[in-house]
Amino acid sequence: MTGYGDTYYARTLTDISQRSSLDETVKADVAIVGGGLAGLTAALDLARAGRSVVILEAERVGWGASGRNGGFVGPGYATSHANITRMVGHERAQMLHRLSIEGVSIVEGNIDSLGMTDNKRVYGKMSVLRYHDPDGLARQCEMMKREFNYDLKVIPTDAVRDVLRSPKYYQALYDPASFHFHPLNYARSLARAIEALNGRIFEGSRVLGCDLGGAEKVVRTTRGEVRARDVILAGGGYTDDLMPRLRRSILPIATYVLLTEAAPERIADAVRTPMAISDNRRAGDYYRLVDEGARLLWGGRITTRRTEPRRLADMMQKTMVSTYPQLKGIRVETAWSGLMAYARHLMPLIGQLQPGVWYVFGFGGRGMNTTAVGGRVIAEGILGASDRYRLYEPFGLVWNGGPFGLAAAQLTYWTYQAMDLAKERQAARAA
Repeated sequence: MTGYGDTYYARTLTDISQRSSLDETVKADVAIVGGGLAGLTAALDLARAGRSVVILEAERVGWGASGRNGGFVGPGYATSHANITRMVGHERAQMLHRLSIEGVSIVEGNIDSLGMTDNKRVYGKMSVLRYHDPDGLARQCEMMKREFNYDLKVIPTDAVRDVLRSPKYYQALYDPASFHFHPLNYARSLARAIEALNGRIFEGSRVLGCDLGGAEKVVRTTRGEVRARDVILAGGGYTDDLMPRLRRSILPIATYVLLTEAAPERIADAVRTPMAISDNRRAGDYYRLVDEGARLLWGGRITTRRTEPRRLADMMQKTMVSTYPQLKGIRVETAWSGLMAYARHLMPLIGQLQPGVWYVFGFGGRGMNTTAVGGRVIAEGILGASDRYRLYEPFGLVWNGGPFGLAAAQLTYWTYQAMDLAKERQAARAA
């Protein structure tokens, strides 16, 4: 047993070693609560700078959203650049988007510098429209080139349908710099690199309490404690009531993923590109070929429920077949869910709660790049190397609305889903 559940990533792990739980009192410069990608990135940067670090993970390294997502690495946030500009103004929005681009480079740099031979990168991502709007995509390309010198390309409908054999698709935005990879192998490679620098990681070590008021902070588990000058709270969608203010600032939103059986010929009738694919709906589908094109990894849908539906595989299969009817009958080998942490403003929650107490979480389904940059800017803040973490301060720890916030989030999703369906039907009538 890997301890990760039955996911594609757990099935293809290259390192299944387990770490012990904390059963003593240890001291460190920095204690990190949460062994996901944000906490791991911060720990690696701190360890590289000579700081002693201890990570406490309730389950296993990368167990949460960090190790069970779609594996897409590309710039951007859960909300649009236009929305960010409205919230914080042009100059700060520019800096924030450049940070999201930097996040991609951080992941690439770690893969290269750590020699991750178990993490092949497949470059190229297509963001596909389900209605006709080539002019809108062209404007987006022009803006990204003008503002960030970032190259995108519009792919016309015919070319899209040559490689994605679905009549539901129209034009696509092609990003050659984005890529997909194995996020759980990546997380575990970061963990090994931290330990090689004398960092310590304890699994099965849920934090049950803490004293954060003094110069020396104390973080306690069932059988041990860590004493440190700085504490980083990086719990993600599985953040519990350890710090109620943090828990009240996020909405845990579930998303779902399936893995098909090996059926390369039939899958090639539908998907004829190795690139990462997503559509433009608010909670659209995202998918990619894995195992050299033999299988399809397909994700999508969001809900505010925290438990897996009993017929998860059937539900996800219907979603896939609605786009590609030619895939009907392909067996689903496994399906799983994961909790993403969303703030009401849809931006990451990155900052300092009080002297020596830092937080980095709430990546809203865009964590492959933003966990990297979030971990880095928090590490820089602790090291005194920069105050770039302050770029995220305007968003803040806004109350999530409690049960009413969850209900509003679900209602909003259903509303957008209905709007997207209306657009698709209009596009189909016009075709």
